Amino acid sequence: MQQQINLKTIVIPSSHGRICDVCGRILSELKCNNFSEDEVFGIHLAIEEALINAVKHGNGADEAKQVKIDYCISKDKFEVNIADEGSGFEPEAVPDPRVGENVFKASGRGLLLMKAYMDQVEYVARGTCVHMIKYKKA
Repeated sequence: MQQQINLKTIVIPSSHGRICDVCGRILSELKCNNFSEDEVFGIHLAIEEALINAVKHGNGADEAKQVKIDYCISKDKFEVNIADEGSGFEPEAVPDPRVGENVFKASGRGLLLMKAYMDQVEYVARGTCVHMIKYKKA
């Protein structure tokens, strides 16, 4: 993420209870910046999934570990980095939840939802950080 004047940072303990607070804050700002309801809905799903993954898979729900959220909302896009303190993962190794027995598994859909609703999704730092961008429709 390029350093921008309006970059904001939130750091939370790895607690599922804090995810709603973060989402609420960011969604409120998106609405104030005239993102459409569809855009806000998609961003909500994507950041919620990324935060759940960071808390659950990255940090093992260990509240001594933190999740760092850096985000920027501009007139034309929303950009976010969500980083955990885990050991990382290989996104390509995650089974496609639309194929075979994976269809019946309760997990594995988060990465798919993030890719579906955001314009760019990139994993950095060995998979301990996800960088996502959503461009505002004109």
